Amino acid sequence: MEYITLKNSVCEEFIEKRSRFLGYAAPVTSEQEALDFIEAIRAKHRDATHNVYAYRVREGNLCRYSDDGEPSGTAGMPVLSVLTKGDIIDAAIVVTRYFGGILLGGGGLVRAYSHSAAIAVSAAVPVTMRECAICQAVCDYSTYGRMASLIPEEGAVLDDTEFTDAVKLRFHIDKNLLDAFCARVTDVTCGTVTVESFSTMFFPFEKSDT
Repeated sequence: MEYITLKNSVCEEFIEKRSRFLGYAAPVTSEQEALDFIEAIRAKHRDATHNVYAYRVREGNLCRYSDDGEPSGTAGMPVLSVLTKGDIIDAAIVVTRYFGGILLGGGGLVRAYSHSAAIAVSAAVPVTMRECAICQAVCDYSTYGRMASLIPEEGAVLDDTEFTDAVKLRFHIDKNLLDAFCARVTDVTCGTVTVESFSTMFFPFEKSDT
């Protein structure tokens, strides 16, 4: 199981016919977190002409948007479309506009709000969140070097290493790769090392990751 969200909270700015557009984007984990983010931007820009927003969250499979006074369909929906077209969820966007005195027209507003949302999302870095198994393996020092190499070779990510009378390796791996990884460990260590899986959690993977 996986989904796409945003890695960072960002703000990107551009000017269109003297109107100043500030695009804020952030990852969120619930509708309340999205609403808190929106209110924080509103509070920061209470003097703005408009604070348009859109968000999508996995919780309840919700999506919401607001034109915040702009003509219907010219602001909130274009911002939301940036999220839906990118299949991005658990994310919120606020586009703040300071009117510059020149009307943009319906098409101009759609383009400006879409552009502001798009550059904010790009800067926030979309990442794939994959459901991973949280695992542990204990080995002796003679096997440690091979295990330390095997973990990244097989697409797992090492989280912690504890050195005592033995070596305890803690790592996470895409749950779909777990069975093959366990078989590989058994093969490489001649059955002397076993992998324990405790729970699952979502972790970010960038496009270049396995």
